[in-house]
Amino acid sequence: MKPIYLCLPYWMGEFNPARAALARHTWRLVTPPLAEGSPTERMGMLNAVLAAEVAATRAAGNLPVVIAGDCTASIGVLAGLQQETPDLTLVWYDAHGDFNTHETTPSGFIGGMPLAMLCGRGEQTIVVGAGAKPHPESQVILTDARDLDPGEKEAVAASALTHLPDVAGLLDFPLPDKPLYIHFDSDVLRLSDMAAVNYPAQGGSDLATIEASLARLAQTGRVAAVSVTLWNPELDEEGSAEQTVMGIIERLVEQL
Repeated sequence: MKPIYLCLPYWMGEFNPARAALARHTWRLVTPPLAEGSPTERMGMLNAVLAAEVAATRAAGNLPVVIAGDCTASIGVLAGLQQETPDLTLVWYDAHGDFNTHETTPSGFIGGMPLAMLCGRGEQTIVVGAGAKPHPESQVILTDARDLDPGEKEAVAASALTHLPDVAGLLDFPLPDKPLYIHFDSDVLRLSDMAAVNYPAQGGSDLATIEASLARLAQTGRVAAVSVTLWNPELDEEGSAEQTVMGIIERLVEQL
């Protein structure tokens, strides 16, 4: 499949020029006009547009590679995939669980909730706006998630998610015989490998292990889409974070 890069340069529904400036000339910028509404309503509108782009990319026989500012973009990617590839497994790389709801979050931060939203938990405004259907928890593999809030940790443990705390677990985990959607939050990387993130978390797997796990997913021949949550370009003065993350993604895409 030919990779089609879709860049969604937004942070929590707000256009971000620093993220837009990262787009390469071959990428498609997704920057639609949005109607007035609450932040979550606007994120729903934005993700509906992204969903249409993802669905069209898949329908053309190509691979959507979404470069986004925050993990709520995964909702639009899933909504688009559900139009073309409804029965899939979501593999979620993240230093955090993104499995909070308004009942478990200590901060109220929407960016800590998208995986829960995708699974039908808690706040659903973005999901409904994007046209997504709740994704079965049993078809989610959450890997790393080394920094969980207390209530979130309990929710993950009680859920039907597969949680692999060590990314190395993906190297021999029996993967379901389904299409795979890979969501990669760049903060899953160790800070020694990539520190330009808004919510740093100590620990994590080394770069070689992460790349080996992605290669294993690629070798299935069943990757349907990839989404990447960006580093913070305002913290990446020398461009090393961009080189690291885009190097990982480009090497993954070369194997697909």
